[in-house]
Amino acid sequence: MTIRPLRLIISAATVIVLLVGTFSIQLGFRTGIGKAEAKSLTNASLSPTLSVSSNLANRRYAAAGDRAYDLGSEDGRFPAMGFHTRGEMGGIWTPPIKLLDGIWFGINGQWIGPATSFTSGFGYAQMALPAIHGLQITRTDFAPDGRRAVEFGLTLTASNSAPFTLNVDAHSELMGAYPWGFTTPDQTQFNLPDTAAFNGKQLVFQENGTPPVANATPHSWAAVVGATGLTPASGTTGSAFRGPQDPPVICPASGPDLYRCDDTGFGKGAGGELTYNLQLHASTSLTVWFTVAGSDQGLAAAQTEYQAASANPASELQTKIASRLALDSQTQVSLPGDPMLAAAVAWSKQNMADLTQQADNVNIRRTEQGTVYPPPVGFLPSIRFEGAGFPDYPWMFATDQEYTMFALLAAGQFATAENGLRSLAAVSDIANNGSGKVVHEAVTDGSVYFGLNDEKGDIDETAKFPDAVAMVWRWTGDSKFRDDLYNFSLRNMQYMVNLTTSDDDVWPDGDGNVESSVLGEEPVDVAVYTIRGLLDLADMAASKGDTKTEKWALKNASAMEDAFQGAWWMPSIPQYADSLKDPANSQLMQRWWIGVTPMEAELYSGGVQQPGLAPAADAIAALKLRETSCYSGTYGMYVEGGPGCDSGSYTGRALVAYTLNTGVMAVGLGNYGLLGPKDQQVYTDDLAQLQLGTVEEQPGTMPEIGPSPDFAANVTQPFNERSSLEQAWGTYGVLWPVVHQQLGVDPQLGHGLLEVLPSVPPNQSTVSGTAIRIGAGTIDVTATHSGTSWTTTVTPSQLTCTLHAGATLPADSTVQSVTLNGAPVAYQVRDTNSGRQVFVSTACGSTAQVKVVAS
Repeated sequence: MTIRPLRLIISAATVIVLLVGTFSIQLGFRTGIGKAEAKSLTNASLSPTLSVSSNLANRRYAAAGDRAYDLGSEDGRFPAMGFHTRGEMGGIWTPPIKLLDGIWFGINGQWIGPATSFTSGFGYAQMALPAIHGLQITRTDFAPDGRRAVEFGLTLTASNSAPFTLNVDAHSELMGAYPWGFTTPDQTQFNLPDTAAFNGKQLVFQENGTPPVANATPHSWAAVVGATGLTPASGTTGSAFRGPQDPPVICPASGPDLYRCDDTGFGKGAGGELTYNLQLHASTSLTVWFTVAGSDQGLAAAQTEYQAASANPASELQTKIASRLALDSQTQVSLPGDPMLAAAVAWSKQNMADLTQQADNVNIRRTEQGTVYPPPVGFLPSIRFEGAGFPDYPWMFATDQEYTMFALLAAGQFATAENGLRSLAAVSDIANNGSGKVVHEAVTDGSVYFGLNDEKGDIDETAKFPDAVAMVWRWTGDSKFRDDLYNFSLRNMQYMVNLTTSDDDVWPDGDGNVESSVLGEEPVDVAVYTIRGLLDLADMAASKGDTKTEKWALKNASAMEDAFQGAWWMPSIPQYADSLKDPANSQLMQRWWIGVTPMEAELYSGGVQQPGLAPAADAIAALKLRETSCYSGTYGMYVEGGPGCDSGSYTGRALVAYTLNTGVMAVGLGNYGLLGPKDQQVYTDDLAQLQLGTVEEQPGTMPEIGPSPDFAANVTQPFNERSSLEQAWGTYGVLWPVVHQQLGVDPQLGHGLLEVLPSVPPNQSTVSGTAIRIGAGTIDVTATHSGTSWTTTVTPSQLTCTLHAGATLPADSTVQSVTLNGAPVAYQVRDTNSGRQVFVSTACGSTAQVKVVAS
C-alpha cells in the first residue's frame, strides 16, 4: 500500500454535507424467522432482513439491480466463482460485460475483515466487519436500478480522534458475458488485456480492441472506481491489487479445479489502489460511498454512468429500498398456520426483483451450442427479462421465464412478466427466422446458445409460450399485449403441430425440459404443454373472433386429450410415462420429474379453468408415489427418482432436488386438493427452508438445488462447481400455491371475469391476502373454514368485472346453504380435480362475503 502524508479531517457536520445521511442500527425483525436483525436506514423505511454469522467464507451472495450486480462471499471477499467461464462469473458486472474481479478495503495498511455477520435486506446486502484501529465498520452493497453501477458504503464510527488511512484496492476483469470458457472460440482467445490508470480522482480500467477471432467486432469497454465527495491522496496501478487476496491463487482455465481461488487462467485484468487520509472526531460516524461504474460503450459512457450513480448514493439507496418495499406491499399474505411459507412469499418477491435484468445493444448471434461464432443476424436495442439465476445464469432462458411468469403474476410484477415474454419472442423470431420456435438460452450480448431451428430442443418451451401469454392477458386484462404476441403464439403452436405430421401419432417429437439421451423421442412434458398451449391459443382466438384459429386449435387439442390417457398412463406402477420411444411408442418410465406435469398443468377449456390434465383418481395415486423416499427427500422432489418404491425396472437415478421440480410437485398437489401438512405443505416448506434457513448460502434467496443424496450442499463444493445461489424458478412453488390455489385467485379479465374460490388447507382455519394486483386494481381476500362452514370475503378496488366468489370444498361435499353478505342467494356448483367449487356471481364493485354451509 502507498500512504501519503496528506490528511483530511472530517467532522460530524462535514459528514452530513458530503454524504447526505448515515446509517443507524436498530434490532428487530417482523417475521421472527432465523436470527432476528433489521437495519433502519436514516430517512428510509424499515427493510426486513435475514442474517447469518456462520461459515461466511463459504457462502456466496448477490446484491443486484436491473443494470448491474456484484457477487462475492459473505465474509467480504471476492473468490473466483462460476463455471461458464471458470471462475469469472463473480465480481462486479453490468451486462453484457464484467467490470471487476472485486474491491477490497483497508485501514492503516491492514485489510478489513473478514466479516463477522452477513445480512440480506430488501435490495441490499450488509456485512458487519471487525473493529480495526479504533473504528467500528459496516459495509453495505447495493446496485441502484437504472444505473450501470454498484455502490459500496463503508460506515466508519470512531472511538477516538486519531487520523487513519483508508485504502481501496480494485482489480479489473473487463470481459464479455460470451463466449465462455468451453466454447469455440473461448475466453482465452477472446479476452483482451485490460489497462489501468489513475486520473487524480478515480481508477480507470479499459479494454479496447478487436479479439483475434473471426467475426469479432471492435469494442471499447471501461470501468471507473472512485469515492463520493472525497479526493484520494494518491493512486497506484499495476498487475496486482487484490487486497487480502494477493498474491492470488490461480485456478487453471481447464483441467482439475481448486476448491477456492482468487483468479483464473482466463484473467487478463489490471489493478489499482486509492488511498485516502482521514480523521473523525471521537464518537462520530462517516459513510464513505465507493462507486464502481462501467459501460460497453466506451470510457465517456462509463464516466456518465459514474457521475449519475455517485452523485448521491445515500439517496439512491433510499430509493432502492423504497422501490423494494413497494413490491413487498403487493400480495401481502397472512398464513397463521404456515408463517414460514408467508415469509417465503415476501422474500420470493425480492428474489424476482433481484433477477429482473436488462441489456442494451443486443446483437443476435447463432452459436449452435457454442461451436461457431458467426456474424450477427439481427439487432435489438434492448431486452428486459427475468434472469434465470446468479452467478451462472443471469441471462434469458425460456424455461425460467415461463415458469417464473406464474410467480410474477401472483406477486403483481406484471411489467417484468410482459417485458420478458416480449424480449423472448423478439430474440426467437430473429434467431429462428420467424419459425415460431422459442429459443432456449440467450446471453445478454445476444448470443443464442441453444434452441435454434436445427436443434432438437427444448420444444417444451415453444409449447409453454402461448400459456404464458394467455396467463398474463388473464391477470392484466391487457388486450394489446395479447394482440402483440398473438401471431407469435399462433406460430408456436403451428410449429408444435407440424412436428407431428411425419409421425404415426399426435405427439410432437423433440427434446423437452429434460435434456437426457435415455429419454424416448416424445417426452411427456412436451405432450402436456402442447395440449395446454393449444387450449390457451383457442381461448385467445375466441376473444379476438378468430374462429378459424380457434377451431384448428381445439381440434388438435381434442385429438391429443382423447389419446393422452391411453398413450401415457402406466397403471401398474402407477405413473405417467416420462417419454414414448419410437418406433412402437413404447412407454418409458425413468422417474423423471416431468412425470408430474400431467397433474401440474392447468387447462382453460372454453374459458373454464380445470386444474390438472390427469383424471383425479390416477393423479392422486401418481402423486402419492412421488411423495415416497424414492422420489422425494428432505428438500424436495428429485429430478429423477430411484428404484425401490414401485414396480418399474429402470435402475438409473439422479436424487437431486431442484427447486423447480419441487415447485411443480407443490402445484400438482394443489391442483388435486392435496394442500395439507403431509402433501403440498411438505414441498412449499421445503422451498421455504432452503430460502430462509442456513442450509444454503444467502439468507432470503431461493437456490437452484437443495442438498440431496446425489448433490452436496453448495457450501461444501468448490466455488467453480456450484449450482446457482439464487434461482428464479423456485418462486413458482411458493407464490402460485398460496395466491392461486389456497387463496383461489383466478382472474380471467380478458373475458371480464374474476374468480376467487379459496381452498383453506386442512388443519388451518384461515388464509388471507391483501393488495393482490388484478388488472389496474387490487383485491383483498380472506378465507376461513370452521367445521361445516366456509366463508370467503373479497374486497375489490378499482375493478370493473364480474366476480365469482365462493369456496372450493372437498369433492364429496353436499351444499346446505349459501349466502352473499348475509342473504340467501342463488349459487353454482362446479366439480373440478381440486374439489367442489361453490360460488355466486356478483359485480366487482364492492365487498362480497360468501358463506357456504355444507356437509
